[in-house]
Amino acid sequence: MHAEWTKLRTVRSTAWLVLAVVAAIVTVAVMATGSVSTSRCPSPAECFEDTTKLSLTGVWLGQIAVVVLAVLTISGEYGDRLIQTTLTANPRRLTVLLTKATVVTGMVLAASTLGVLGSLLAGRILLPGNGFTAANGYPPLSLADGSTARAAAGTVLYLGLIALLSLGIATVVRDTAGAIISVLTLLYIFPLIAELVADPQWHERLQKLAPMTAGLSIQATTGLDRLAIGPWPGLGVLAGYATGAMLLGLAVFKLRDA
Repeated sequence: MHAEWTKLRTVRSTAWLVLAVVAAIVTVAVMATGSVSTSRCPSPAECFEDTTKLSLTGVWLGQIAVVVLAVLTISGEYGDRLIQTTLTANPRRLTVLLTKATVVTGMVLAASTLGVLGSLLAGRILLPGNGFTAANGYPPLSLADGSTARAAAGTVLYLGLIALLSLGIATVVRDTAGAIISVLTLLYIFPLIAELVADPQWHERLQKLAPMTAGLSIQATTGLDRLAIGPWPGLGVLAGYATGAMLLGLAVFKLRDA
């Protein structure tokens, strides 16, 4: 654990990627919450805006840095052949990969927590000035509210699962660019395909199967009956993808030569 933590924290790109996770989530939150206003609604109470989900919009961008960080955790070692040294020092491959997963996921969870708290703070500060006040039916964002706390905690878990998904795919692919493209395609192209499907039933099915669309349903705090899949079941779909990727990665890592 100490060795993997040392390797990860001493790579120059790690600090920048962790900073990018936090900065992207908070910056997009500031832009999103600062650009909406109840003045564009028939009446403030009829905006029906999910202010919690709006404040957490930055995850769409911040997850890219998470993907890159998780992929580099193992693909970087394949690139410079450090993986051979790692496996010589500790030939127990299962232990090596699970330790990498623990270290990078812990780092992502810590960065995600900062980003999520910062984005909710931005929403709490900016939204009232745009008409989203308690008088208009929009209480200030607070973790004391059960649905907001669930959305916040679920978003942090979402990014942790994205890290595991990325690490698993990177273990199979080995190549940095190939792994990043594979993960981002899975996350972003799947929802686009779903939007192009005209049949309502298949559209809903694809939304339930898309890891990003299903996973981010955890952020919804209003209109839950209109979601293709519920918040926790949606996060469970992403967990299934992450588990499958890690199991495949473990199998390949154990059976294939370094």
